[in-house]
Amino acid sequence: MKIFLDTASVAEIKEGVALGVVDGVTTNPSLIAKEKRPFRPLVEEICAAVPGDVSLEVVATDFEGMVKEGEELRQIADNVVVKCPLTKDGLKAVKYLSGKGIRVNQTLCFSATQAILSAKAGASYISPFLGRLDDIAHVGMDLVRDICEIYRAQGFKTQVLAASIRNPLHVVDAAKAGAHVVTLP
Repeated sequence: MKIFLDTASVAEIKEGVALGVVDGVTTNPSLIAKEKRPFRPLVEEICAAVPGDVSLEVVATDFEGMVKEGEELRQIADNVVVKCPLTKDGLKAVKYLSGKGIRVNQTLCFSATQAILSAKAGASYISPFLGRLDDIAHVGMDLVRDICEIYRAQGFKTQVLAASIRNPLHVVDAAKAGAHVVTLP
């Protein structure tokens, strides 16, 4: 299982990479804003510091905007994975971008049905949000187990990226369920 850091802190990323435990990074606009640095130089530095994938999220909510931003983000570095929300327009953007060879992390997954649609659209990663489901009295890990089971049974290539991790047990349980990646705060 790969471990990604959910941060835009270059210092945290470099520390994790130096320890040999960090395989990639997920970010979002809030994490990037917290760093109080210009966007492009910051994400270029992040991409250079990480041996694996770096998910950079679009802020647009419509298909055209997501595609435009996705194409721009992908030009930053070869290890950029465009992060799109799991909405109808987000699914359309995944289909379009993946068709152009741009890898996409479909984020904000809250059901197995959504995960199936995302895999069929061509997502490289699906990001079920464990902690947020736990926060509303659901068992987020059940979703990860269901997605992993469905993807294995159907032969989907989409990797399961367990997100919204709240505690060490989430990491262990995600690994046991077969998640390909966990992203840690």
